[in-house]
Amino acid sequence: MIPDPRDKAAHDAADKFDDERYPAYTMGRAAEMLGVTPGFLRSLDEANLIEPQRSAGGHRRYSRFQLRLAARVRELLDQGTGLESACRIVTLEDQLHEAQRLNNQLSNND
Repeated sequence: MIPDPRDKAAHDAADKFDDERYPAYTMGRAAEMLGVTPGFLRSLDEANLIEPQRSAGGHRRYSRFQLRLAARVRELLDQGTGLESACRIVTLEDQLHEAQRLNNQLSNND
């Protein structure tokens, strides 16, 4: 059944599917998707790279954006980069990407 476009609750729920920052994944599911342990995800939280949101019960919840960052860190670790360095690289890559996006946006507004 296709949601009624006048149904605000259904529309809001559908928007969450497109929101890459919506914390849709539990720690267990996120770890499974990435092929890592829950401890690896906790280490990224401790390194201040990823700060998962918490459910009402206090459980960590991850977004697709956070999972992409974690996957990139895992890739760097597999190449022999240390955790702290990998987190710094991923942070800088993300900042560069955001700066490029803003630059393109400003260029298109001229």
